[in-house]
Amino acid sequence: MMSSDSPDLAWAKQLLDELKAQGFEFVRTAPGLDGPLMGRRLGPEWVDFVYVEGFSHDCLAWRQRRTPLIVPGHGLVERRITGGALTVLAEALSWGLES
Repeated sequence: MMSSDSPDLAWAKQLLDELKAQGFEFVRTAPGLDGPLMGRRLGPEWVDFVYVEGFSHDCLAWRQRRTPLIVPGHGLVERRITGGALTVLAEALSWGLES
């Protein structure tokens, strides 16, 4: 079966597959084949989130420390990135479970 995906879209799909292999679980947050995706991975020390709304914008990922402490605001957010899908997915892929 031939695919008509652009090279960037094919790369984004590959990054999503690699994130799934590393433990991320993704769900569509709106109906449709191109609806926004929200992904989450629970690790021993971190909770990682990925949100992909548009291909070239409106995407974000953040890593939050798991702790029983109550910290006001975003005090537990260790890393945060916004931008296009390729940038955000590649950055989230660089976050290992233990790093």
